[in-house]
Amino acid sequence: MKAKLTLAWVLTVCVTITWAAAHGQYYSKTVPYSPMKEQVTNLHFFFHDILGGKNPSAVLVAKANNTTIGDKSPTPFSTVFAVDDPLTAGPELTSEVIGNCQGLYASTGQDNLSLVVYFDFGFTKGEFNGSAISLFSRNPVLETERELAVVGGRGKFRMARGFAQLKTFSVNQTNGDAIVEYNVTVFHY
Repeated sequence: MKAKLTLAWVLTVCVTITWAAAHGQYYSKTVPYSPMKEQVTNLHFFFHDILGGKNPSAVLVAKANNTTIGDKSPTPFSTVFAVDDPLTAGPELTSEVIGNCQGLYASTGQDNLSLVVYFDFGFTKGEFNGSAISLFSRNPVLETERELAVVGGRGKFRMARGFAQLKTFSVNQTNGDAIVEYNVTVFHY
């Protein structure tokens, strides 16, 4: 008798779950599409990547065992860095901080210094306070001028796409500290 009750109970539960899945509403009512107006925003700021000193903003988090020991580069092939870099209105680190860049970069060039970067630029001042853009791209850092892809955003930059034109402002060849000028064109809604 116990086995029959258990089997009946299992069948009841299965039927209930099946009915709920078939008749449940996990979506909202469909509404007519009304396109949003696309906006174009141009941003200009400076990125400070600080590898040296007492308070670095980029820290080595992984390095392969096969990396050449004699490599004197601050970012040798196969290294991965976590970053929390300040973004400023001017090239001086003492100029107004308008946000920060958090993310990762990996040194992926064996014959030349090239990085693959994932960056989230979060803005903390002005019209875009609380909004961010995301970049994911190859960054050939030895080229004075280069371009990265904007692949997304949040806040006022929701559904963003675009490009960032980078120009190295200065670099310390000894410790790898760099200041990079960013001119970003963002298409968003």
